[in-house]
Amino acid sequence: MRTISMILMAALAVFSSTANTREALNKLYNAEYAIRNLYVDTVNEDKLVENAIMGMLEKLDPHSSYTNAKETKALEEPLQGEFSGIGIQYNMKQDTLYVIQTVAGGPSERVGILPGDRIVMVNDTAIAGVKMSNSAIQKRLRGKKGTKVTVKVKRGADPQLITFVITRDRIPLYSVDASYMLDDKTGYIKISSFGNKTYAEMMQALAKLSQQGMKQVVVDLSDNGGGFMNAAIEMCNEFLDNGQMIVYTQGTNAPRSEAKAMGNGRYKDLKMAIIVSQYSASAAEIFTGAMQDWDRAVVVGRRTFGKGLVQRPIRFEDNSMMRLTVARYYTPSGRCVQKPYKKGNKKAYEDDIIDRSKTGEYYHIDSIQFNDSLKYTTLKNHRVVYGGGGIIPDIFVPVDTSEYSTYYRDMLAKGVIYQYALDYVDKHRAELKSRYATAADFDKKFELTAADMQAFIAAGEKAKVSYNEKGFTTSKGVFGTVLKGIIGRDLYSDQGVYSMIVNHRNPDLQAALKVLNDESRFQSLLHDGNPEYAKLAAEHKAREEAAKAAAQKK
Repeated sequence: MRTISMILMAALAVFSSTANTREALNKLYNAEYAIRNLYVDTVNEDKLVENAIMGMLEKLDPHSSYTNAKETKALEEPLQGEFSGIGIQYNMKQDTLYVIQTVAGGPSERVGILPGDRIVMVNDTAIAGVKMSNSAIQKRLRGKKGTKVTVKVKRGADPQLITFVITRDRIPLYSVDASYMLDDKTGYIKISSFGNKTYAEMMQALAKLSQQGMKQVVVDLSDNGGGFMNAAIEMCNEFLDNGQMIVYTQGTNAPRSEAKAMGNGRYKDLKMAIIVSQYSASAAEIFTGAMQDWDRAVVVGRRTFGKGLVQRPIRFEDNSMMRLTVARYYTPSGRCVQKPYKKGNKKAYEDDIIDRSKTGEYYHIDSIQFNDSLKYTTLKNHRVVYGGGGIIPDIFVPVDTSEYSTYYRDMLAKGVIYQYALDYVDKHRAELKSRYATAADFDKKFELTAADMQAFIAAGEKAKVSYNEKGFTTSKGVFGTVLKGIIGRDLYSDQGVYSMIVNHRNPDLQAALKVLNDESRFQSLLHDGNPEYAKLAAEHKAREEAAKAAAQKK
């Protein structure tokens, strides 16, 4: 059995043993010994160990963490690029698993499962109509490669269930959600995370778009929470010259470590704009910071999250893991993008994203704070950039709330939008496929009719969302776009179709495309920076100096 004493002995063997270290570890050892042998009730020593580790980490920075074996597997799976399962994408439709698409060449496709099928039983256990959780369903469908699972499927109006025996296999997970041409010279790549296969996926996307005539590209990292630093480094290498710094890390017990471009990149001259949001973090900030510091791309959107701490994974024998912060990472100009935090106050750190909204940072450019003491200059054109928490974009794009209403929020929260779209595809799949041969054709020509929207409203009423005429009128455009996007994605079994459709109304993307197609403004931003920012920074500095002078008079 794993005990605290075993962990302490391991720690003593690894770390230098000063008198203070020995005293502290002996104290912890004695506490564990006393609890194990003297406590009034029986204790679970494994749980005691976990609680001790979590208690120590809680007093450190917000990103040092501990996960048990099950949690560790769930966290690592999306970044590894694959898992073992039956190979379907699905949604829960009225408490029934509805197959949206099968993975090409995957186990389900091989046995004949089709989009629109409803899986109602797994290994003789009913999963339909029993309000089973999504995690419980996943547990039944996933398993070791080579193991078999029996599913019973309802297809269309046929009352007879079809039985399939599926042999589980490795299923790929993709981090490049979409790649397509925005116009005859502009490519678009949406990257959702940085995993083991992200670099290879990005290179495939760039190669495909180059064959289609790409001369410039939009790399969309909005809402990208990061992942593996090495993936960001590999990506940066494709766009930078030999010897140019990508990122460096440093900590009290971690000497400075630098990553530099090797000069063998294939896209060093590709004109680029990067989209970021308040949820873009970690590896997304490494990539964005490097491109901004070397004046390689114009960055569009809102200030990023501000996660600049490096975690070292320390795996235990039971496959649980401690992710311990060992260093900070810095952009090539020397900026640490980590936002400020107080040790042991994780809630305040997590609430920062909400506080930014309250102060208006997502909606008004003059709400951005420019700290003069954290001013840096880019390494090629020497324009001003700022540190102190996140990457500030070169072009600020406010969050557009003009089309959103409480009615939209309620229809989304109740699942009406997704359920209606799934029902629509279920009823009209053959007709839509025959009418629109390609996703691009569907994007250009398909529109929901007034009768369709009335049926959508009725679906909301059935789900106990009362019709709100003002709210519907306000959100009518976004309702139509999102519904069309979901229908197109499900119809063509392609996640990228959703992005292609909803991006017509994406203000971040429109701003990125506009600046790429305006050479004069693009070059001005890369050489001189944003004039609005310079004005705001000067005003901010003047206010600070006035406040300082007033304080001195007192």
